[in-house]
Amino acid sequence: MSDLMQSLAVSASGMRGQATRLRHVSENIANVDTPGYRRKITSFETELASGERAGLLRNGPVTLDQTEATRIFDPAHPMADESGYYDGSNVDLLVEVADAREAQRSYEANLKMFDQARQMTLSLLELMRK
Repeated sequence: MSDLMQSLAVSASGMRGQATRLRHVSENIANVDTPGYRRKITSFETELASGERAGLLRNGPVTLDQTEATRIFDPAHPMADESGYYDGSNVDLLVEVADAREAQRSYEANLKMFDQARQMTLSLLELMRK
């Protein structure tokens, strides 16, 4: 029974991780036109339990993408320098949509695993009850 509970915990931690990733992707998409905005990147780490990998996932530190921002020419913009350019965001909408789709699919896979483990636990409890 503890293996079934462990599988529930592993899939729940995966869903939490992907939900956080999807939140950061949504923030990136919302700020695609914000001048000076840097894309947020989420990393994942595995949790250790008594010195061994427990299979649980947690979000690592959020980092900012260091790729060059697009330079936009608009001399009337308040952030423009003396040459008339200012830094836009470094968010690529195509990459963000692909990341959102990947996070959604991973979340759905973890949800299916969670549901299967839950159904197996309920079936085991039914067998033990008889």
